[in-house]
Amino acid sequence: MSSRAKLIVAVAIACIYLLAVLLAAGVVLGSGLEGQEQALFSALLERRLGVVLMVALFACVFLFLMLRAAHEFLVLPPARAAEEAAALLERPTVRLTLQGSGELQALLAAVNRVAEQRQARDEDIEAQIRAANAAAEADRNRFAVLMSELAQGVIVCNPDGRVLLYNRRARALFADASAQGMAALGLGRSIYGLFDRHLIAYALENIDVRRRNHRHFVTATESGRLLRVLVAPIPEAGARPADDAQGGAAPGLSGYMTMIEDMTETFDSESTRDQMLQDLTESSRGPVGNLRAAAETLHDYADMSSEDHQRFLGVVRHEAEGLADRIEAAARKYAAVLKARWPLEEMLGSDLLVAARRRIADRHPVEVSLEDVDAETWIKVDGFSLLQALTYFAGRLHDEYQIRDLGLRLSRDGGMAQIDLIWSGVFMSTETVMTWELDPMTVAGEASPLTVRDVVARNGAEVWFQRDHAAYRAFFRFLLPAVSAQAEIASGGLAAQVDSRPEFYDFDLFRAEETGLALDDRLLAQLAYTVFDTETTGLEPSAGDEIIQIGAVRIVNRRLLSHETYEQLIDPQRSLPAASVKIHGITAEMLAGQPPIAKVLPVFRAFVADTVLVAHNAAFDMRFLELKEDVTGIRFDRPVLDTFLLSAVLFPYQETHRLEAIAERLGVSVLGRHTAVGDAIVTAEVFLKMLPLLQERGIRTLGEAREASEKTYHARIRY
Repeated sequence: MSSRAKLIVAVAIACIYLLAVLLAAGVVLGSGLEGQEQALFSALLERRLGVVLMVALFACVFLFLMLRAAHEFLVLPPARAAEEAAALLERPTVRLTLQGSGELQALLAAVNRVAEQRQARDEDIEAQIRAANAAAEADRNRFAVLMSELAQGVIVCNPDGRVLLYNRRARALFADASAQGMAALGLGRSIYGLFDRHLIAYALENIDVRRRNHRHFVTATESGRLLRVLVAPIPEAGARPADDAQGGAAPGLSGYMTMIEDMTETFDSESTRDQMLQDLTESSRGPVGNLRAAAETLHDYADMSSEDHQRFLGVVRHEAEGLADRIEAAARKYAAVLKARWPLEEMLGSDLLVAARRRIADRHPVEVSLEDVDAETWIKVDGFSLLQALTYFAGRLHDEYQIRDLGLRLSRDGGMAQIDLIWSGVFMSTETVMTWELDPMTVAGEASPLTVRDVVARNGAEVWFQRDHAAYRAFFRFLLPAVSAQAEIASGGLAAQVDSRPEFYDFDLFRAEETGLALDDRLLAQLAYTVFDTETTGLEPSAGDEIIQIGAVRIVNRRLLSHETYEQLIDPQRSLPAASVKIHGITAEMLAGQPPIAKVLPVFRAFVADTVLVAHNAAFDMRFLELKEDVTGIRFDRPVLDTFLLSAVLFPYQETHRLEAIAERLGVSVLGRHTAVGDAIVTAEVFLKMLPLLQERGIRTLGEAREASEKTYHARIRY
């Protein structure tokens, strides 16, 4: 029962008691009178009944005022102080507000002094812990760097297939999963949303721990990428492999690791090469046979006529020219496949030119400028060797021709990029250029075994010297393969800003899930959550208002995964009221070209798979989603927790449960309000602060949290 309800009940009881006393007094007085006195008393009572009722009413009002004053002075201050004390457990810097009677204020002041002592002690302990964990933190950072920068994708899972570690490369390989409505890669998600369960089960079952500790399989993703996957078991702590001589069972597994290599480009390259060899073989078989037959005829019949001799020579010449043309055409068509497999990197050409300008200026006394640089051109090169070649050319131009002003230019012509090293006033001979290309490169006194020709071959490029007589300029041109512009890796939409090296692991997830328990019986601390928020055209979902933005963030193992977010603008296919734009700042121009709700909801449903939904005032957001079930066929049937209702459970005596007020109460910084993902992150941080407070109140499971929420007064709100 709420505090206000208790006050009303108390006033009602007091008034009933007062009226009962007055009635009893009248009965007692009347019963002691006889005859004329009783008649006079009755007549007096009838004449003064209004006065008596007025006195009774004033007495009830007086009792109400007195009880309300006593309630506000004696009941509410301790209740509010108790709620503030609960928040103090999560936020040590909070101090209780001095309120109520002098005795209560003295008690609250004493509690504040205890909190100050506790804060000082905790800060001292934390300082000692930070000092003691310095070495562990360094090891952790080394591990993060190692895993993050590996060229292969790595995913580590617990025995249930729940992901507890993945690196950047794995994230890039499966970045398009959520865009196709599949469950994306993420901590706590199932790896079986990415790979067929039977493939991994087969690999694990067929590992011979006495001879091999891993198994491979090849699979294809929904997007058509061909992946080679290595599966290696992770034995339980203290487990030992079975003895070779004695045999025995395999050790227990605490999980397994997968290393993933993208074979798509290699497979395509090898397939193209095989096709080229097959085509060349088939097309050459006839000409080679003709050449052999003509050669044998010329050899065996040396006395043939001159006319026949010339005819057979013509056959030899024709077939040889045709064969040469086929080989030359194949070489041109499959030049990229036939190049040496040197590891190349994809980069912006403008970045390479900026680095080249700095490198040349550092090593030679020349001025280098950038001219007409195409900022959108990407190239695939061995950047260091190409920088060496440009710097080497610049050095020879300065040393032998006293060139002091150079220019760098970048342009694109079809599938090729052109990098020019330009100078004015001096031309050299073709023989000199050829010598420069064949000499081992020496840059600032440092010799390299490579020549410019080696660099060109390594990069699958071409280089030549060209004169521009009209401008009295000359340049070396490097012709390089261009590639498509690179897209930033996102996870299901726009990602929130994260650290340069985010954490993609949580080893606490090695523990197997309690799959035998019903979801409502699972502990709140052990569940995975998707905290989400929506921005809309208005506040009336049943009256035609639409969602224009969805933002979400995941919580796994009581950790906010700021790198696993979802954010998507949505075309509402209706006008956008000016009043709503003032709140969320999303304009009609920003929504132009965005996908409609029917295309967004399948992707968002995949993002929230296997998690409990959390929102602030969730009834509002869920109503928008429910109204789209018939249109999209997408139903969000996951359990839902509402931080608005949970706040009413934890702080029933507070006047407001707005998100900003709850955040301030729990010490959560409010940033990015009225953007979907910003509100989702604030709500997630508030929810994490609530979990220990709920546990203190005996609310430990999902079912208990839902039941407590439904009993609050605010649970009656409907949209």
